[in-house]
Amino acid sequence: MKRAVLSRIGTLAAAAVTVAVLVPATASAAPPGPEWGPCPEEVAAPGVRCTTLKVPLDYRDPGGSTIDIAVSKLAGTKPSKRRGIMLTNPGGPGVSGLDIPKGLPAAGVPSSLLDAYDIIGFDPRGTGRSTPVNCDFRPDQQVSELPPYARDAAAVAEHAKYAAGIAKQCGESKTAGNLPYITTANTARDMDRIREALGERKISYYGVSYGSYLGAVYSTLFPERTDRVVLDSVVGPGGPDTTFSRRLAEGFQDRFPDFAKWAAARHASYGLGRTSRQVTAKFGELVAKLDGGAIPGMDGTAFRTGTLGALYATSSFPALAQQWQAIDHTGVGKRSTQASQFDLAQVLSAQLHVICNNAGWPKDVKTYQRNVSQDRVKYPMFGAAGANIWPCAFWPSEPIEPQVRIGDRGPSNILLVQNLRDPATPLSGAKEMRRALGDRARMVSVDDGGHGVWLSSENACGNNAVNRFFVEGKRPAHDTACAADKGGLFDSMTSQQRQDREKALEVVRSKQLMF
Repeated sequence: MKRAVLSRIGTLAAAAVTVAVLVPATASAAPPGPEWGPCPEEVAAPGVRCTTLKVPLDYRDPGGSTIDIAVSKLAGTKPSKRRGIMLTNPGGPGVSGLDIPKGLPAAGVPSSLLDAYDIIGFDPRGTGRSTPVNCDFRPDQQVSELPPYARDAAAVAEHAKYAAGIAKQCGESKTAGNLPYITTANTARDMDRIREALGERKISYYGVSYGSYLGAVYSTLFPERTDRVVLDSVVGPGGPDTTFSRRLAEGFQDRFPDFAKWAAARHASYGLGRTSRQVTAKFGELVAKLDGGAIPGMDGTAFRTGTLGALYATSSFPALAQQWQAIDHTGVGKRSTQASQFDLAQVLSAQLHVICNNAGWPKDVKTYQRNVSQDRVKYPMFGAAGANIWPCAFWPSEPIEPQVRIGDRGPSNILLVQNLRDPATPLSGAKEMRRALGDRARMVSVDDGGHGVWLSSENACGNNAVNRFFVEGKRPAHDTACAADKGGLFDSMTSQQRQDREKALEVVRSKQLMF
């Protein structure tokens, strides 16, 4: 989720009772089995089939209006080794997951895992080929939902006017009737409807970024229906709230030293500084120019969000360095158009619905002004952006139910995997989620930078922990730390396989990087 950026570059018992009383976990009548058929062109791949399920718009009224949920499946090819189904979510929120079964094999998933599970993808409610929502964004509004970097309280107040207008558009759009029901909890209930429709007692699950929070919510609402659950690049237990947004600044400054070190080692190629300190100073120099309007085609907000996006993957460092070099040496910036493969207006609309329907967004502009003042000092590179005001402060609907409280009731069958230097979901949020889940979970932390451990990182220890858990059910007895390694986990791939792998990962990253 980015502002058209440089590169394309988540008490328990009492709460559970409250949720159960207000909203049934799922309707009593099981839906009929799905009829599988060909997939849309962008999802089609050998062995992948698609279907559409009907689910309640409002689970408090299971016999009322329904919406569509688009589902895809890559069936395992060895029935004798089959364990069950694995639902997946790539993050976002607001992005399609229908193509995940197509991409996972190319990304490097071991054959033993593909033998054991039917891989299930789906477009969450409000998104893509499920019944979509829209805020009727104009082209000039199809930019990152991350707020701009606010220099002072007046800048926060000025952006509040824009944010209020966006919220008003969403509340007056042609899909406004669905607006209150596009929530993480309802998406989790949709997942349970998928389980029912497929005739399975339990699901295994892999969710990365925002998908980690979705998995935690499902595991809280339906603890006995979970088999093996992996949460990767973990969002805190509050979900996509103000803390989630403010943590982006923390993640930026956790990860940026990796890029600074990388660029300093290549000063002869890029000229951004001979030391990490000099590269960091170059960032400040460039944002000062851009904030002052000195460079056409780029502004400080796009530069900051683009830099954050490039920190998601070390493979993006060369493109980021080239962009910095162009701005520094020629005074010309270029905004990326890589996200054009998506219906950006729809993605941004769905993102806002999920994020703003999450509880905990303050309504008072002064709260954001205070947060910006604090974070501008604490995290000077990005703090005044992550803490700035969102349309959620003016959202036209109150939450339809209490937020799900993540807790430790249920089987001990959850594995968290987390890079130490994640720019989007920093380690502090993962630790908070780990504490909330208690003995249900174990966490494997990986001495690596970037967003995503499984398949995205080449750290053998981190990847093998996930593979071993999914295939063999073996999970560390205690929280475990993986040391940095030289990578090379996928070196046995051919050149073509490496290209296919990077292409598959780029599709997933693009979904996470629209924010």
